[in-house]
Amino acid sequence: MTAVVSSLALCFDAPMQSWGLASRFTIRDTATEPTKSGVVGLLASALGVARDDEENIAKLAALRLGVRVDREGLLERDYHTTQNVPNTEGSNHRTVVSQRYYLSDALFLVVLEGEDRDLLVRLQTAVLQPKWPLFFGRKAFVPARPLVRAGDNAVSALGVVDQELDEVLRTHPWLETRAECWAREREKARKDEAVALRTLVECEPQHPDAEVRRDVPISFARQQRRYRFRAVRRAEVSLTEELIPTGEPACS
Repeated sequence: MTAVVSSLALCFDAPMQSWGLASRFTIRDTATEPTKSGVVGLLASALGVARDDEENIAKLAALRLGVRVDREGLLERDYHTTQNVPNTEGSNHRTVVSQRYYLSDALFLVVLEGEDRDLLVRLQTAVLQPKWPLFFGRKAFVPARPLVRAGDNAVSALGVVDQELDEVLRTHPWLETRAECWAREREKARKDEAVALRTLVECEPQHPDAEVRRDVPISFARQQRRYRFRAVRRAEVSLTEELIPTGEPACS
């Protein structure tokens, strides 16, 4: 008997986002889409889950993750200097130069799938009324709009839906809010020139197109962060006319 699953659709929209995959020392990288550790960390903050609460972190990490890139961000770089940093002997000080990468103006549909619908409903409530502040990779990178629709707000993601993750990625309305973009892409779709929205979805390790990423969190404890591997596959969703919003754009 096939298990019944539900999905939680979230909107990740912000002027700046950063999703580190292999950051070390003075180089802080970013993936081109939200990572599993970044998404789980955000949800844990919404619920008030402690950094070292491995049991509840594991429950969040067990949710299957899929991402649709509704607007590709621009890769940007910050140049940082930190003065008076002690050397390894503690006897002298130096200036440390670091490079920190981030995405500018990116927009993502983030979908989590699981059999525990109650958990997904709790997460939907939590991202609207978070226990701790929400941010996209760095504390300064805060959401530009609610992660799910709330009240009369119709310019965010649908929240909990009784659909499988892959179906949500195929059918969820485009999250873009600019009317000029709607008109441009609608015209392309009518000419059979619809653009392809990039997706990244968790899959079985034996899938022929599987890629391995080490971004599943075990613990976020300071100085003791631990992660394990997962498999993902790249695909595309066509931006058909049915996905493009109609009417007047609402304020976000």
